[in-house]
Amino acid sequence: MEEVTKMGYLGIVNKPHAVCIPYPAQGHINPMLKLAKLLHFNGFHITFVNTEYNHKRLLKSRGASSLNGPPSFRFETIPDGLPEYDVDVTQDVPSLCDSTRRTCLPHFRNLLAKVNNSDAPPVTCIVSDGVMSFTVDAAEELGVPEVLFWTTSACGFMCYVQYEHLIHKGITPLKGNLS
Repeated sequence: MEEVTKMGYLGIVNKPHAVCIPYPAQGHINPMLKLAKLLHFNGFHITFVNTEYNHKRLLKSRGASSLNGPPSFRFETIPDGLPEYDVDVTQDVPSLCDSTRRTCLPHFRNLLAKVNNSDAPPVTCIVSDGVMSFTVDAAEELGVPEVLFWTTSACGFMCYVQYEHLIHKGITPLKGNLS
């Protein structure tokens, strides 16, 4: 295989580099991290992107060195656009959805440029949580393929699939006194 030097990085030209970015909530981060580990095991260079808030939470819960790993599996962060919380909790979901949609694209673009100008192989694809749709624009601009990964469980997925049927049958939204 042909070798190439890129700003001090000696690697294989064809080594794929996936940037993985979950929605910033535990039920989304864990499945994305499992997928990133599988890709890494199969030869991918990985850049795993968390929000600054969740990156701090992971370090606090797992320990300061818990995210240290091989140079081919890196963690990076972007801001989520929300004010800092004083307590260690999952952020308000509606506010987080709105904020990531409105504010994360420029930060993600900057991160991709930083990664592509580092000693890592160039980004060859983006694996994004289906909720983080702003990444589609960044992938198009960079000219790399994107996969939207639905991180919910099979049970959760079936609930989403059936929701429209429940509305048409009048089962949901629930009616009457629910107390």
